[in-house]
Amino acid sequence: MREEGENICFRYGEKETDYLKSRDPRLGEVIDRIGHVWRERDQDLFSSVVHQIIGQQISTKALSTIWARMRERFGEVTPRKVAEAGIQELQSFGMSFRKASYIKEFASKAMDGEFLLDEVASLPDQEAIERLRSIKGIGTWTAEMILLFCLERPNVFSYDDLALQRGLRVVYHHKKISRKLFEKYRRKFSPCCSVASLYLWEIAGGAIPDLKDPANTKDSIKKTRKAFLVQEGKVASRV
Repeated sequence: MREEGENICFRYGEKETDYLKSRDPRLGEVIDRIGHVWRERDQDLFSSVVHQIIGQQISTKALSTIWARMRERFGEVTPRKVAEAGIQELQSFGMSFRKASYIKEFASKAMDGEFLLDEVASLPDQEAIERLRSIKGIGTWTAEMILLFCLERPNVFSYDDLALQRGLRVVYHHKKISRKLFEKYRRKFSPCCSVASLYLWEIAGGAIPDLKDPANTKDSIKKTRKAFLVQEGKVASRV
């Protein structure tokens, strides 16, 4: 039992895995072969959004360096501390002027109540995504990842995620995942899509080597491998 991981990882248990097994025996076999998936989660919505904005289009190493500088300067990255900092100070950590201005604006809105962090945490999924997308620097995919890995929403299933599509191809032997087919699996896995996503990402990353991708082209491998590494936090995310 990984007690330490329970404090920092997306939380789920037999209730969710038993449900998915009952809905789909093929995914159930994958769940049994892989075991529990430990995926780190963010515990604070504000710092999660800031972290995502900084990470757009840069390497994970650069993101880690910038984030470490911010933590060294501010300790906890809060709306007040960021709002009180100047854009030049934010740039001094290594981020671009545009990202610094996005973060400064977001912090100011969080401080003056124009963007209500607690309210977003209580909104239904689609409304929460739309609210997060109103933040400059946050797109749909990033908002969905914030829902899953920060707010721990149980039913996140992102069509824009290439690694997730690859996982579906591998498990169900599809050469292509259309929107219609993707929605069929969403309905099948709902309301436990987030846990299904965890296992499909593991499959996309090669957790079961004897399962192969029917769309095994160099281009698809390159794209889905990068998408998987984004999920693992090994490369920076995108808008």
